[in-house]
Amino acid sequence: MAAAQHPLDLFGIDGLISADDRDMRDTVRAFLDAEVRPHVGGWFEAGSVPVKEIAPTFGELGLLGMHLEGYGCAGTSATAYGLACAELEAVDSGIRSLVSVQGSLAMFAIHRFGSEEQKHEWLPRMAAGQAIGCFGLTEPDFGSNPAGMRTRARRDGDDWVLDGSKMWITNGSVADVAVVWARTDDSDGSTVRGFVVPTDTPGFSAPEIKGKLSLRASITSELVLEGLRLPASAMLPEARGLSGPLSCLSEARFGIVFGALGAARDCLEVAIAYAQEREIFDKPLAGYQITQTKLADMTLELGKGMLLALHLGALKDAGNLRPEQVSLGKLNSCREAIAIARECRTILGANGIALEYSPMRHANNLESVLTYEGTSEVHQLVIGQALTGHPAFR
Repeated sequence: MAAAQHPLDLFGIDGLISADDRDMRDTVRAFLDAEVRPHVGGWFEAGSVPVKEIAPTFGELGLLGMHLEGYGCAGTSATAYGLACAELEAVDSGIRSLVSVQGSLAMFAIHRFGSEEQKHEWLPRMAAGQAIGCFGLTEPDFGSNPAGMRTRARRDGDDWVLDGSKMWITNGSVADVAVVWARTDDSDGSTVRGFVVPTDTPGFSAPEIKGKLSLRASITSELVLEGLRLPASAMLPEARGLSGPLSCLSEARFGIVFGALGAARDCLEVAIAYAQEREIFDKPLAGYQITQTKLADMTLELGKGMLLALHLGALKDAGNLRPEQVSLGKLNSCREAIAIARECRTILGANGIALEYSPMRHANNLESVLTYEGTSEVHQLVIGQALTGHPAFR
């Protein structure tokens, strides 16, 4: 019998990654396998995760805001960040969400649009995992259409007063700081501005959302803002209009391009190992043609997805990545990853529904990843507009 190969070895993936980026990937993988993977099934079953306990260890590893420069951030390549996201999501999408919301949404918003005072106050602590951030854009009635947001910020003397609510906010109830987007009315008309909100500010609350069937190893909350008063210095000075929060989402979507493929890779590794060990009709399940055609098709899609992800990483490192290209990657990775997770579950048979095995947990999580930070339909329309020049969102 020929020696078995890893699915990504067939594509020569490691040869496309720099030595530094491979070292970062391998360090993250070893850490997660030792410190996080043994616990994640229990966290998923319990519907909770000890964010405050594990964030400092992620900070020590340099995972939080790792692709940002200065202010205590690691300043790695975009590709290294993507590969780290793949390793995080190979363990669980909820763990990757914790890191990407912290680094690519909350920290990126402050890093890109904040004042020097805001950056120095928050970024070093967030990079170290000593302060947790969340990102308040999505509202109960406005997910794919953030332009319809109802959260308002009005001037009252030198202060801003915020009223409204946000929904499906990762890390919300454990956050120390929230980046909140609100519609303002000023002398130049109505626009969207971002605010840095310490979560101990009177008028802020973040009730946790329970009863989830997906992303259970993640904390998800509503944000409620009731007469929340902030000084003028709380506004992000360089963000004006929806381009601010949308650019943050593009950063986070880049991580998902790699992350979803990490979940798919883990499913495939589990399915191959199971098929090698499981005997049916007196021979290994791996020796049947139907099993091998499933594994071959899934390997092909995983490898194609990784090739696209690495290409997008190279474009981002060169400063040439466009939002519609991120949509290509997010759409492809999420769509193929959830299909791979479901197919791997079939190889495991009845055992596939057990928490001991990861494919069904990944499949449940990927239902959320498929939807958040742009549904598949939204990304199809972004790509369609790029191809035709015609917006078709309405």
